[in-house]
Amino acid sequence: MSYRSQRPGSPLVLLLGALFIPAGYAQQTAPATPAPSAAPAAAANPSLSSSLGLFVYPAKNQSSTQQSTDEGACFDWAKSQTGIDPMNIKPPAPPEPSQQQQEQAANAGQGARAAGAARGAAGGAIIGAIAGDAGTGAAAGAAAGAISGGAAKRRAKKQAAAQQEQQKQAYEQQGQAWVAQQKATYNKAFSACMEGKGYTIK
Repeated sequence: MSYRSQRPGSPLVLLLGALFIPAGYAQQTAPATPAPSAAPAAAANPSLSSSLGLFVYPAKNQSSTQQSTDEGACFDWAKSQTGIDPMNIKPPAPPEPSQQQQEQAANAGQGARAAGAARGAAGGAIIGAIAGDAGTGAAAGAAAGAISGGAAKRRAKKQAAAQQEQQKQAYEQQGQAWVAQQKATYNKAFSACMEGKGYTIK
């Protein structure tokens, strides 16, 4: 029996068909693995002018290489002219409190308790004398006065601590203003140098 006489669905036709099917069609093609994405380009190093908070425009079409060279030269020139290192500006340290100030803070309200007791005793004695028992009145007045004096001592210490905190904040604000002034002075010199080299700077 010939191949042509076989029915399309016969076993022989199926066998022969399987033999002649290209191997590439018999196997499913595995999905292609996507190529790894390229690593992001490293961020460009900030220029000297941008680190100073300034914007520089090459008004004479200077190249980026030339601008970088000019900025380096002006950076050193401004540093030598002003004596300021813009990358290392630190506010002056606040003055240390004197020994007298430290003692005053530590002894704030000292004696208030004893003074309160004395005042209370005196007042209590007067009231007790009127009532006919000066000793008892003095003792009661002294106790009340001591309590009042202790409260006054605590208030004095709190006031001293609050005053120290206010002084600290004032020194910090002065330090920040000093740093800002130093930066402004340096930037002024740097800008003058860059403008002299043909750049517009803001």
